[in-house]
This record gives sequence, structure tokens and C-alpha cells, in this order.
Amino acid sequence: MFENYIPVLLQIVIAGGFAVVTLIASALLGKSAKRNTIKDSAYECGMLPVGDSQPRFSVKFYIVAMLFVLFDIEVVFLYPWAIIYKDYLAAIGPSILAVAAGFASILLVAFGYAWKKGVLDWKS
Repeated sequence: MFENYIPVLLQIVIAGGFAVVTLIASALLGKSAKRNTIKDSAYECGMLPVGDSQPRFSVKFYIVAMLFVLFDIEVVFLYPWAIIYKDYLAAIGPSILAVAAGFASILLVAFGYAWKKGVLDWKS
């Protein structure tokens, strides 16, 4: 039974050996550059790294992100319904359309509420 695992173990040993040999060769053969503050500073798309590394985002950013997730989940729930629509239409009748319309109307009410509260208004 151990013979079945020999190719896997051999591949792990070869991959690990290659990584170790490459790192050692890079350290021995590579040029050691002189260190200075410019080379040691973080590279940010050609811009000087000034300010906080993690700026604070507005709460509106997170609210819009949560609304996106909410309405994206709507598609996740409506997709399986759309796949089985023809089968259930033949078996149950038009009531399956009413169920999906009810689900979409609840989300439309939630969207209207968010719009009325001004969540989607970026200027305020």
C-alpha cells in the first residue's frame, strides 16, 4: 500500500528541494544592493506613501455595499426559481409567478425605503 504514495512523496520532495535550492542560490549569487530610504520605502503606484495606510471610509460606503449584497442575494434566490419555472407552471399553475412577484415586491419596498432615507444619495 505504501508503494501507491511513493510518486506523491517524490513530487513533494522534488518541489521542496527545488524551492530550497532556488532560495539558497538567490542568496549566494544575487547582488546585494546598498540600502537607502528610497529603496526601502513602499511603492504605491508611483506616488509617495503619505498619510495613513488605511484611510477611514464613510459609513455610506458600507451601507451601499450591504445594499448591493442584499440585492445580489435576490438574484441568487430568483435563479433557481427561473430554472424550474416551466415545470412548476405546468404542475401548479400561475401561482408560482405570484410567489416570485411577492418576493420581488418585498425587495422593491426595501429599495424604496432606502432611497427615501437618502442612503443612495452620495452628495449628502
